[in-house]
Amino acid sequence: MNLTFSQKEKLKNILFQVLVGGFCIFMLYPLLWMVAGSLKSSGNALSATLWPDAMQFSNYLEGWRGFGGVSFLTFFRNSFFISGTATIGQIILASFSAFGFTRTRFIGQKFWFAIMIATVLVPGQILRIPQYIMFNQWGWVGSYLPVILPQMLPVPFFTFLMVQFVRGIPTELDEAAEIDGCSKFGIFFKIILPNLKPVLVTAGIFRFYWSWNDFMTPLLYLQSVTKYPVSIALKMFSDPNAITNWGAMFAMTFLSILPTIILFIFFQRYLIDGVAFSGID
Repeated sequence: MNLTFSQKEKLKNILFQVLVGGFCIFMLYPLLWMVAGSLKSSGNALSATLWPDAMQFSNYLEGWRGFGGVSFLTFFRNSFFISGTATIGQIILASFSAFGFTRTRFIGQKFWFAIMIATVLVPGQILRIPQYIMFNQWGWVGSYLPVILPQMLPVPFFTFLMVQFVRGIPTELDEAAEIDGCSKFGIFFKIILPNLKPVLVTAGIFRFYWSWNDFMTPLLYLQSVTKYPVSIALKMFSDPNAITNWGAMFAMTFLSILPTIILFIFFQRYLIDGVAFSGID
């Protein structure tokens, strides 16, 4: 059977759509299984079937009640406070750092930039002990300070991303602004910062996502249940000495990933632009 060129193209297109659709279902299966588990009874929540045996919407109400009189509203509020503050601080400080490395001249500029990039190779785990000793001596353990402040400091990855982006902004704009009487801060706020919107959103999405899912840092420094974020609260569902309510746990897990999904959907265009225009392949 001889197929025409148009028929071959249609057949290739159909096969491509089937393969992509199957791969998409394969990748989304864990998420679908979790959503299905949030609607199952606690005894059947771990079953492999996607269709719930009975729609248990009460799992969301039971999970929302939380533990020891502390509802998940408190945990979500704590997570938004930690992630939001860390994200805003990271965007501001990283943009200032990128501006300093690209639009100002100082002794050892290339050396310090290379040192900053080299810190990417340092595993975060080896900093845990010295950081804990330092924060404990300062009396910060038990507060949000050791959880938020280190995440506000410029991350080399975000600084490098913004440096690459700022280098693509013509310096003629700076010179024109200087002729008009703008200071360095004026150039930053009026010229550089407005043009950094895509990369700022990109850095903000990553910082919010990493802070939202961070488990170890709050576990080390926070000592009160009322200060716990969602990441630790979800772990409290699993108790080896008691019966775990898997249905309620899956329900709260699904709610916990909604903010990051919504954030990505609304700002995905800026995320793509920020990575593309910064020269990162």
